[in-house]
Amino acid sequence: MVAVDSNLYRADNGARDSRTTASRRLFKHPRLMPYNRLLTAVVAANTTLLCYEVLWGDWWSGRVIALNGIATVAQANFALAIVLRQQHVINFLSRLAIRAPTHWPLRLRWALAKVHHFGGLHVGAAVSGTLWYLLFVGSLTAEAAQHPGSVLTGNVLISYALVTLFLVMVVMALPPLRARAHDKFEVTHRFCGWAAVVLVWINTVLFVAGRRGDASVAAALVTAPTIWMLVVTTACAALPWLRLRKVPITVDRPSAHVALAHFDHGVTPFIGSVRAISRHPLLGWHTFANIPAAGRAPGGYRMAISRAGDWTAAFIDDPPAHVWVRGVPTAGMANVRKLFTKVVYVATGSGIGPMLAHLLAKEVPAHLVWVTRNPRKTYGDALVEEILAAEPDATIWNTNERGKPDMVRLAHAAYRSSGAEAVICIANKEVTWQVVHGLERLGIPACGPIWDS
Repeated sequence: MVAVDSNLYRADNGARDSRTTASRRLFKHPRLMPYNRLLTAVVAANTTLLCYEVLWGDWWSGRVIALNGIATVAQANFALAIVLRQQHVINFLSRLAIRAPTHWPLRLRWALAKVHHFGGLHVGAAVSGTLWYLLFVGSLTAEAAQHPGSVLTGNVLISYALVTLFLVMVVMALPPLRARAHDKFEVTHRFCGWAAVVLVWINTVLFVAGRRGDASVAAALVTAPTIWMLVVTTACAALPWLRLRKVPITVDRPSAHVALAHFDHGVTPFIGSVRAISRHPLLGWHTFANIPAAGRAPGGYRMAISRAGDWTAAFIDDPPAHVWVRGVPTAGMANVRKLFTKVVYVATGSGIGPMLAHLLAKEVPAHLVWVTRNPRKTYGDALVEEILAAEPDATIWNTNERGKPDMVRLAHAAYRSSGAEAVICIANKEVTWQVVHGLERLGIPACGPIWDS
């Protein structure tokens, strides 16, 4: 176990102050991270369209409200929101971003390394779709009141039910509520989402059929853009569940704090992937990094699960013989390592799990900084020796012996001494944001998870 040079660690504080500028503090503020910029851009684009239609368009200026146009925009936003959460789309976006060669300008590669912030597009589209649907329901109600018989009663009733579902999903997804009641957020998103898909299909078919004019119902449905959007979004939502299966596992418990789950069911996840598992397929899905198997049959993999809540505590105390998986392994955030000539991995506790897969692959030169309590006692000698075999010069900071370090200073010192181009941090939310935004304010490329899934 190697410690960061103490002189460099102490001297780092001055460097932090001298290199920080007012503009960098502003643009690297967490509130202005790419996730929030993308969210704002989607909402702004929708707002611009709304203003145009209100001020210069004809959606509300004629005798009849243009319900088709409003419905299409609402559905387009929901389609974008759902497609961007599809596992194959996530993998495609990740592979596309990390194809950039390392001779490209660092600033451009730094921007591409934020590919995992595309969740801002999902949130912006979901919020915008909900607001457009509110507008659609209001316009539908006004149309029914002004022109009795022009709108089917079923459309009005189902539309109000849908708005209720959408609002419940948006409210439960608000960061404070989601953090306090993540299981409730997950349940409402899943079951309200499924109910919404069914109701949107019924509502759209009724709406298109009721306004088909002289065309046949079949012709009206085939030519309606909303129908094809629904086909795509339904396929994206259903595909992972079509690959739902129960798989056997074995579990080692090096300590009461950690469980190592071993999988060997004919699947070899790609390096840097993550996967959600569950003990009950309709409830309680939790995502962990896939770690290549150590000394096991080809195709096996592992997950490191640390005690961090009721679900993980129950998993460690009463390990199951089987778990459920669905869909395909999905690209994790740390895959952006390929954009840089060398990286520093900063992990705390079980954050070593996502890092270990990359260290074992040895595709990009790296230096590891791992801050954890009593690593050998907590994670076992075998895992620690595996880490040191992959990264002999790793900095392993035992908090039982040395206390908790200033993570930003520690990461910056490792960055300077190793000659790396970027820092990748996986820790809890508070520490990750401290490290990522603290380093970026110094002009150092840094990445970390953003907890938006």
